[in-house]
Amino acid sequence: MSNKKFHLIVFGCQMNISDAERLATALKSLGYEETDKEQEADLIGVIACSVKQTAVDRIYGKVRNWQLVKEKRPLITMLSGCVLEYDRKKLQDKFDIFLDIKNLDNLADSIKKAAPEEKLALPSFFDIKPSYYSSYRAYVPIMTGCNKFCSYCAVPYTRGREVSRPSDSIISEIKELLSKGYKEIILLGQNVNSYGLDKIKLGENELTFPDLLKQIDNLGDHFWLKFLTSHPYDMSDELIKVMQTGKNINHYLHLPVQAGSDEQLKKMNRHYSIEHYKELIKKIRTALPDISISTDLIVGFSGETETDFKATEKLVRDLKFNLSFTSQYSQRAGTVAARLYPDDISQDTKKERFNIINTQIGKNAKLYNEQLVGKTFETLIDVVNCEEKKCKNIGKLDNYTAVHVVTKEPLKVGEFYQVKITQADAWGVIASLATQRAEKIN
Repeated sequence: MSNKKFHLIVFGCQMNISDAERLATALKSLGYEETDKEQEADLIGVIACSVKQTAVDRIYGKVRNWQLVKEKRPLITMLSGCVLEYDRKKLQDKFDIFLDIKNLDNLADSIKKAAPEEKLALPSFFDIKPSYYSSYRAYVPIMTGCNKFCSYCAVPYTRGREVSRPSDSIISEIKELLSKGYKEIILLGQNVNSYGLDKIKLGENELTFPDLLKQIDNLGDHFWLKFLTSHPYDMSDELIKVMQTGKNINHYLHLPVQAGSDEQLKKMNRHYSIEHYKELIKKIRTALPDISISTDLIVGFSGETETDFKATEKLVRDLKFNLSFTSQYSQRAGTVAARLYPDDISQDTKKERFNIINTQIGKNAKLYNEQLVGKTFETLIDVVNCEEKKCKNIGKLDNYTAVHVVTKEPLKVGEFYQVKITQADAWGVIASLATQRAEKIN
């Protein structure tokens, strides 16, 4: 196995990135070295996403190229991630290995198919130490799967029901990360708000998500703590209180609403009403007046009337989301929506509605960002670009706002800096280095 190399291609969400980090460790245990150059790889792994057809189409394009490569040299291909049964049947015979994301405890045995002569034993998937892709930002999965069964969603079929990771394992991983100087911890789960409930129902002595968040928040005096993703149905007053009093919890919340019409929410099987969602936002902003709230929206879902869409547009305007991950509905075979509802909104209409929502989000973002001008914040730097005697340092504030900091000398990637906001736009803000520290916003 000497000099064997692997390359991973990741589609979709942060959970897939986290899965890839653990998969990388398993491959290294087999003797492979990681490469960022696909053409050098002896093994190529795809962490797939079946949420959108475009992601699946890109995989087909890759497979065709790899078939040509195999005619010239040995190449092992591997498929994992969120793969619906429909896509799996079409793709499975085009890959040498298929790793079912719901059975990652069998990862070692599956990988042995690629190299039968190797001896490999691995612990359960959550206990595999990740090969982190960043030296200062870490994605930490706290659970996998989902019990909500939204009619459009592939996750319950690709990842299975909710399974919470033991809290002592989570806390142990984060303690080690903080001891190594990691600056940002992002907790991951399809519905983090229901963390621990599966174990508590079985009589196990486990933490709820607010308690877990509180314990993690107390692990250090200065780091950023985020979590993705929350479901409005399970967003509790207790969690809002922990967010309000936490010393490291970021001033940011991602709370998907998906649509502004109760009729559409019922068809989507979202388990809440618009009135409930609006009351929830009111509670959150009462506790955290300056919080940045982002959402997910689907335009062009089955049967979406002009009235339905106008309700969504109004909700975006009224609740002032300053960031939205908006998608044009993409019907996925194997989901409830694909069986029950026709994909009857034209692509032109979907695109038009997509553009309208994004335009309004841009207006909201600019208004939000303008309120930041003249204030001092902490930023975490991600990218540095220098030309002649001018450096543009790009990062984010703890409220997830993008920031460009202009300096003469480069700042350090992965380090915190105090910055004063000097200019705002829809995409983010421009700032200069500040002489005073940012104050925690409450």
